[in-house]
Amino acid sequence: MPAAQSKPSALARYAWGVLAYNVAVVLWGAYVRATGAGAGCGRHWPRCNGRVVPLLRETKELVEFTHRVSSGFALLLVVGLLAWTLRAAPRGHLARRAAVVSMVLMVMEALLGAGLVLLRLVAGDKSSLRAFSMAAHLTNTFLLLAAITLTAWFLSTGARVRTRGRGAVLWPLGIALAATLFVAVSGAVTALGDTLFPATSLTAGLRADMSATAHFLVRLRVVHPALAIATSLYVVFAGWLVRRTRPSALTARLSKALAGLFVAQLLVGAVNVILLAPLAMQIVHLLMADVVWIVLVVTTAAALADDAVLNRPLGRDFVPGDI
Repeated sequence: MPAAQSKPSALARYAWGVLAYNVAVVLWGAYVRATGAGAGCGRHWPRCNGRVVPLLRETKELVEFTHRVSSGFALLLVVGLLAWTLRAAPRGHLARRAAVVSMVLMVMEALLGAGLVLLRLVAGDKSSLRAFSMAAHLTNTFLLLAAITLTAWFLSTGARVRTRGRGAVLWPLGIALAATLFVAVSGAVTALGDTLFPATSLTAGLRADMSATAHFLVRLRVVHPALAIATSLYVVFAGWLVRRTRPSALTARLSKALAGLFVAQLLVGAVNVILLAPLAMQIVHLLMADVVWIVLVVTTAAALADDAVLNRPLGRDFVPGDI
């Protein structure tokens, strides 16, 4: 392989690393929300309690400031991904577009996070505006992860996406993506309800969920599991459809991974409910949701890719110049 082609391969590995780091930042953000540390820096942004470098005398201040630093580093990593991709990938390559979208969504992510702090939609706030803001934040986060995933995928495979004649998989996968995103949003709002209105027992929690006078965040807790089960069944079906319509070793492996991950996610969700949503299980549940989303995005990209990509042996090192 010519030396000039080694750069895209290194770039692809960097892109996957950026994705992994952003997943870690998302999990740390969930820890901030679950511990009520979102108000650790007061109503100050980008400063923390009026200081560029705070005194860090309180645990919540340390947690929130650490999250801001890690988020800032994530922004720099995406800037690096955009600059490197624009330099290394040829014009017209889909990785360039995905990297640009990643940058736009990363800026929006920062602005949404700042809005939560400046509007004081953190800590013990129980307003509907906070729930809406959480939903918007989670939606942007998942779209950001999808954009970085696609950047890494296009850099790794050099694939082009073809939608003409692919309606048999395009529409089912599009619905699967939309449904999975909606379930993730409902899960984020449900997790907020678990944090603000913790149940003392499983029986008491179920009684509160069914009460007509309960806070809307409490009543939503019974909706999320039902949506998750229905979506899981549909996504497993969509994966089976991909395997039949676009048969290859890659789509077979991805569709089977999707089925296994959704089953595992449902089990984790059930344990989370039974244990009354402890912090550790909330983090694991969110991690599973992130992984499921990433694999679904990759499955969609593979199903719409050129036949040349699907017919190549698994494990081969692809570079953008191959196709």
